[in-house]
Amino acid sequence: MKHRDVTLDDKYILEDGLAFMTGIQALVRLPLDQKRLDRLAGHNTAGFISGYRGSPLGGYDQQLKRVQKLLDSHEIKLWEGLNEDLGATAVWGSQQVHCFEGATHEGVFGIWYGKAPGVDRTGDVFKHANFAGTAPLGGVLAIAGDDHACKSSTLPSQSEFAFQDAEIPVLNPASIQDVLDYGLHGWAMSRFSGLWIGMIALADTMDSGAVVDVSLKRLTRLLPAFSFPEGGVHLRRGDAPMDKEARLRGMKLPAAHAYLKANALDHMVLASPRPRVGVVTTGQSARDVFEALSAIGLTPEAASELGLTIFKVAMPWPLEPSVIGQWCKGLERVLVLEHKRALIEPQLKSALYGLPDNVRPLIEGKTDNQGRPLLPQTNYIPMPAIARALFERLGKGPHSVVARHYFERIGESLEGARTLAADISRKPHYCSGCPHNTSTVVPEGSRALAGIGCHYMATMMDRADMTSQMGGEGVSWIGQSPFTTENHVFVNLGDGTYSHSGSLAIRASVSGKTNITYKILYNDAVAMTGGQAVESGQTVPQITRQLRAEGVSTVVVVADDPSRYANVTDLASGVRVYPRAELEDVQRRLREVPGVSVLIYDQVCATEKRRRQKRGLMPPSTKRAFINSAVCEGCGDCSTQSNCLS
Repeated sequence: MKHRDVTLDDKYILEDGLAFMTGIQALVRLPLDQKRLDRLAGHNTAGFISGYRGSPLGGYDQQLKRVQKLLDSHEIKLWEGLNEDLGATAVWGSQQVHCFEGATHEGVFGIWYGKAPGVDRTGDVFKHANFAGTAPLGGVLAIAGDDHACKSSTLPSQSEFAFQDAEIPVLNPASIQDVLDYGLHGWAMSRFSGLWIGMIALADTMDSGAVVDVSLKRLTRLLPAFSFPEGGVHLRRGDAPMDKEARLRGMKLPAAHAYLKANALDHMVLASPRPRVGVVTTGQSARDVFEALSAIGLTPEAASELGLTIFKVAMPWPLEPSVIGQWCKGLERVLVLEHKRALIEPQLKSALYGLPDNVRPLIEGKTDNQGRPLLPQTNYIPMPAIARALFERLGKGPHSVVARHYFERIGESLEGARTLAADISRKPHYCSGCPHNTSTVVPEGSRALAGIGCHYMATMMDRADMTSQMGGEGVSWIGQSPFTTENHVFVNLGDGTYSHSGSLAIRASVSGKTNITYKILYNDAVAMTGGQAVESGQTVPQITRQLRAEGVSTVVVVADDPSRYANVTDLASGVRVYPRAELEDVQRRLREVPGVSVLIYDQVCATEKRRRQKRGLMPPSTKRAFINSAVCEGCGDCSTQSNCLS
């Protein structure tokens, strides 16, 4: 057998064979493959990507920029949105190219990406853009990063229902191979139906790695026969809102079902010679079910002999009823295995409602056939819960001994964890040298409202509480302050959030005439998602001038090294710079200032500082010369080169 050289670029450049990649890298490869397929089909297309990072998509933008030359050669443009809804609006614009003269391409395929909170805030754009439609040779994937267990979020998340509300079909990949395959099918479905197509991205998939088939010939994307209305279903000029609604529900969603069915995306993954118990899976649960079977001593073949059959749903909303309905006929019962809230279960019950009693199975999922709780709808479904539900429905057999030992072992482990449990828990803390460890401290007698960012950990240190959504920092005080004797609060606001949406919150507080001090924590990096530069690139002087223009009368700067401001001449009039040692005294004075005041705490993120020094971007001998913690001019990694004194 002849072996070829293997390189790290295989995951992006191979067009045949196998390659190793992570879930994030699969998302990077997706638009490259779409461009390649369009070229093979003789189409002159381009790609456009925008959105806003957040775990598990925190490093997506960084990975894209690392292959900038590949993006350029495939005519794919990345614009990092200032926030999620502006990014989605830009992607919406990419679908309008074919409507006007001067278009340089036949169509532009788009990707929007964002964490679940970004999905929520982008709902208005999603609805407008999805109603409007996509381009015939464009198409849009909306990739949502979900955090089921709230590991890096302020709330646990599930984006399928937000997509459902916007009437955007949603695909739920179970593996990295699915990410690649569903992504390409998603664009084809989007072009065929005129709909945006959502796709769920979980950390378990995005952070994992696998060897996948990257052959461009592995997929056949069939376009079914479908009776479209005159004028089609795609985005057009002068489209009336009621016409959009009628076309969406009467044509576009049925067209998505037709595409799904023609390409057999929903399909049985385990057959049985004598089927009696069915399990419906989607996304992560398509892997979990086989792990649970193994835990109770069953191979897929042995489970099949016991009457188990498994069906994998690619598109949980809107559920295509005919294929899964046929699979269900004659089964005794069907267990719908889906994490978080039930989405497939109620749709399946509705789809099977009209079947005769002798072929309609019992449908169980979040509740059993008696209406009692069965599988949890909070957090994620623990493996023992899945295993027990399967064991109880399949009945006893040669595997029973293994299953009993498994449940005994799990029970003993849980009891051991319970007896060792203590009131004291190890909480996360700031990195060594992190500026937030100092900047989030408030004077005695004061309290701070929390914001979104690394500094959210201040809520775990009794330094801040009562968080808001991103961009709402401090606005809750407008509704509270008229009804309390408390006169003033501080608010933590990161520089990344300020650029994203937080500046509007300050404007709202000015409008609300509240007594409040915003602490803009300027650490020169969006550190919580990988150390990216803030998109707006605003310097401290620019922020001071913007704040004064917005009506903030008192603005001060506190810096770890005030000497960096010795030659700065473009601060807003009247803005004073104080050393870090005077932080508490400055805060005490600001809380006595009527109205809205702002303290900009300027100190570079310690982790980023070390990383830049290691990369030679900020030599220790010259770092004191940099304005606003910027890196050296000429390195190409500086948002404030015009102020560099090196």
